[in-house]
Amino acid sequence: MRVGIFADTHDHLDNIRRAVKVFNDANCEVVLFAGDIVSTFAVPPLRKLKCRVVACYGDNEGNKVGLQSGFGIIGQLGEAPMSYTAPDGTRFVVVHMERQLRGYEGEFDVCVYAHTHKPSVSQDDQGRLFLNPGEACGWKFGRPTVLLFDTVSRAAKIIDLTGIELEAITPHVDAHEQDEG
Repeated sequence: MRVGIFADTHDHLDNIRRAVKVFNDANCEVVLFAGDIVSTFAVPPLRKLKCRVVACYGDNEGNKVGLQSGFGIIGQLGEAPMSYTAPDGTRFVVVHMERQLRGYEGEFDVCVYAHTHKPSVSQDDQGRLFLNPGEACGWKFGRPTVLLFDTVSRAAKIIDLTGIELEAITPHVDAHEQDEG
């Protein structure tokens, strides 16, 4: 099963659109988001995803009520830690900061976290994977990234969003305006 993972969008709308393109092109069956989408206007681009989203809040969301409402259309959003079990049985826990795992008693195979804005993939002594997709916004380190994860092979691939082309948006021109021009 292919899983898309991202975080720390900080309202960078074009990079959110690029992430959606990457996830759709990869035929992701679910997207996991590890916090810091920030504003409600960043939710509409996620409606283009061809799968559901499981997300947790970060430490920068301003309007949690509005975000909760927007995410109701595309998946679920809640306080960390968020648990998700994939159809193949892979158990995920999604947090914004690794420290949010303190006291967490649930079993998991993969932890998705963020906050550092630096992509990383590691494994603990129990064989659990810890995946940080880095920053989708690219504002802190200048390298916007997301992560693709395969639950069967357990392969994690960091994808740089730089250079991902977006479809050109043609402005709507009213026929009446054309006649006057």
